[in-house]
Amino acid sequence: MPEIERVWHANFQVYGADKIWRQLNREAVPVARCTVERLMKRLGLEGARRGKVVRTTIPDKALPCPLDRVNRQFRAERPNQLWVADFTHVSTWQGWLYVAFVIDVFARRIVGWRVSTSMHTDFMLDALEQALYARQPELGSLIHHSDRGSQYVSIRYTERLGEAGVEPSVGSRGDSYDNALAETINGLYKTELIHKRGPWKNRESVELATLEWVSWVNHHRLLEPIGYIPPAEAEAQYYRQLANTDAANVT
Repeated sequence: MPEIERVWHANFQVYGADKIWRQLNREAVPVARCTVERLMKRLGLEGARRGKVVRTTIPDKALPCPLDRVNRQFRAERPNQLWVADFTHVSTWQGWLYVAFVIDVFARRIVGWRVSTSMHTDFMLDALEQALYARQPELGSLIHHSDRGSQYVSIRYTERLGEAGVEPSVGSRGDSYDNALAETINGLYKTELIHKRGPWKNRESVELATLEWVSWVNHHRLLEPIGYIPPAEAEAQYYRQLANTDAANVT
């Protein structure tokens, strides 16, 4: 029971029985999943539950849109092959805030984010700039996908993608499935952080908590689509395998 409580508290108090069981096994703590579930009920612990998704992106039909080069196939064979971007809203005592994320699809790693008091294009550009600086993608090697929100199809945003050698892609059908992976990250963010720790006083408190959450997601959170390992570990495995393959080819 102390081990279960430790893992639950160490992971934003959002893990259910399945992820606590998997994390304990990663730490070589032998326990059955049914035991974890039974003891969590005894302790009164439960995982975070997703709520209803609220869309914030507003399409502008007057703006030209890039082609949809993803077609709802959110898969990548390597890092910096496909990024997805979206933003969500957060209520505080001082008014609404907006939080933008850029996610690398390969391992679901958050590579850029920004908090703003407005939905103007500038703050999405700031999140993009952070991602470009951190990842340094090769020219012509990356697709950036978003929904049809006016901020993402604006001239300034599209021009910046072009300057960086990134190919833009925009969902063609205008519904939530066109950018489902990014909206999934938004949903986790709202469930695991915003709704769980609120109410929020101001921008500074949201920014600090978001920084902490992003670091946890990237380096510690177990993600089912990549085999119940953290994004940073999945990328490290990829580059290690790539190095081993290159070494084998040399010999």
